[in-house]
Amino acid sequence: MSYRTVFIGLLLLLPISGFAAEGLEAFTVKSQANGDQVYSVSIQTLALMTVLTMLPAALMMMTSFTRIIIVLSILRQALGLMQAPSSQTLIGLALFLTFFVMAPVFNQINSNALQPYLKDSISLQTAAEKGSKPLREFMLGQTREADISMFMKISGDNDYKSKADIPFTVLVPAFVTSELKTAFQIGFLLFIPFLIIDLVVASVLMSMGMVMLSPMIVSLPFKIMLFVLVDGWNLIMGTLASSFYI
Repeated sequence: MSYRTVFIGLLLLLPISGFAAEGLEAFTVKSQANGDQVYSVSIQTLALMTVLTMLPAALMMMTSFTRIIIVLSILRQALGLMQAPSSQTLIGLALFLTFFVMAPVFNQINSNALQPYLKDSISLQTAAEKGSKPLREFMLGQTREADISMFMKISGDNDYKSKADIPFTVLVPAFVTSELKTAFQIGFLLFIPFLIIDLVVASVLMSMGMVMLSPMIVSLPFKIMLFVLVDGWNLIMGTLASSFYI
């Protein structure tokens, strides 16, 4: 995935009123000699729609979304709540928290690349280069050196003078690998207190001879009470947001 494709995809996440400029006509109409009219789709519009299909992958693989949604899913599993909060709620929460975390990056892209391009101050190639820098810096800040080295070794290209020379084809999988590891580390720490409650409840029920009663049913109210008393959602959201800028 080239930096141009990444930049164009991110532009669609920002205000795009300027794309209604001249030269980006969705359809063209040509009149033939017999009076019939032929309609055709602009190549630029076709390319833009193609990039639009790649936005979900770009959002998940190149932003903070992956870490956030995995941690929230592990949290729901640790609480023992299979349907609450619902998957739609978790995805919506992860999306808005992603926009919050990525706001500084999107603002830099907007001010340094998008706005100058819409004003015809710079070319598309220059805008793509400038717009990719903030995103690259964010991803490099969250990516482990070991993951970058592994993918560079697999690709057979270990000759890069600086981090700025690392191609997106290497940076993206390395970033995702690092995000998965970080998300599971946070999930492990979240799981421990709820696991202790399950073990205590199971031991008490066993000692009382109530082997037919499911420990998960009995421990669920205690886990919810613990999570509410420690203001769990505030801690989780604050920790996730701050973990990207520590």
